[in-house]
Amino acid sequence: MRHLDVQVIDQALQWARTGQAQWLCTVLSTYGSAPRAPGAMLVANGAGEHVGSLSGGCVEEAFLESLTRGELREPAQIVSYGDSVEQRHRLRLPCGGVLIVLVEHRAASLEWIAHLESLQAALLGHRRLQRHVELSSGALRLDPDTGHGSERVQVVDETVRISIGPALRLILAGLSPVAEVCASFARAIGCEVIACDPREEMLHVQLEGVEMQRVLPSMFIAAGGCHAATAVVALTHDPRIDDLALMEAVHTPAFYIGAMGSEATSAKRAERLKRIGGLTDEQIARLHMPIGLDLGSKAPAEIALAVVADILRVYHGKERHAL
Repeated sequence: MRHLDVQVIDQALQWARTGQAQWLCTVLSTYGSAPRAPGAMLVANGAGEHVGSLSGGCVEEAFLESLTRGELREPAQIVSYGDSVEQRHRLRLPCGGVLIVLVEHRAASLEWIAHLESLQAALLGHRRLQRHVELSSGALRLDPDTGHGSERVQVVDETVRISIGPALRLILAGLSPVAEVCASFARAIGCEVIACDPREEMLHVQLEGVEMQRVLPSMFIAAGGCHAATAVVALTHDPRIDDLALMEAVHTPAFYIGAMGSEATSAKRAERLKRIGGLTDEQIARLHMPIGLDLGSKAPAEIALAVVADILRVYHGKERHAL
């Protein structure tokens, strides 16, 4: 799940608690060069206000026009966008792209509010869930979901199944030129980004769209900052920042933990973490050292690209030799 999904569900819950009916849209599948992946969400109210994205603009406009015409009033229905020559021209979907979207029209009932609260908890890392939406009746069910990876949506008979898990989170253990570019790349792909650094010389740094925590990264991690969709990256070359963060992160469910440095530096760090931090060989094996894909990177932007690419590789379950 991406950070935008959290904003969608937060807004849906806010509207529901104030008694507003709403439409929750979820991309089920895409064909051609559609701009949004399956699982992307958008929520709208009767006034045409909306949060989230289905296509980056054109499909949203068509959807909102349908609402003004009084359409899409079923509790759950599937709508196709871009599946005709006329639509592709009018909606400007690139390369003949087609979006198949689940549109749910929900009243602000206690049942819907409870459903949204469960989705919010899942996105915040409490647990993974699978939504079951019956197309014929609109009936809802939530089950535990033990899956992981990129297949988020399935349509089986008349039931849509949508996996809901924590928003992909990146924790920057300390600020540096590489970390700042990493934040930019991670935000561009929809991650929630949290930067932790208490150093006085870094107090003036502000990164757009990044949550700034003026504490040691190890303290934020120890306080429950990691869930199963969290990547922790230490990119400062300062052992006081990097080592402590790594020592705490190995005790969390974070799926990616890495530190910047050469092969020689990484070997010294591993020895130090064993000797001072008491880490086991198994815990050391969880650490990506040196961090990132081997792209021959030297400049901060190149290193950041290698780091974020490697995080996505691990998140989607790709082996290095499969690239």
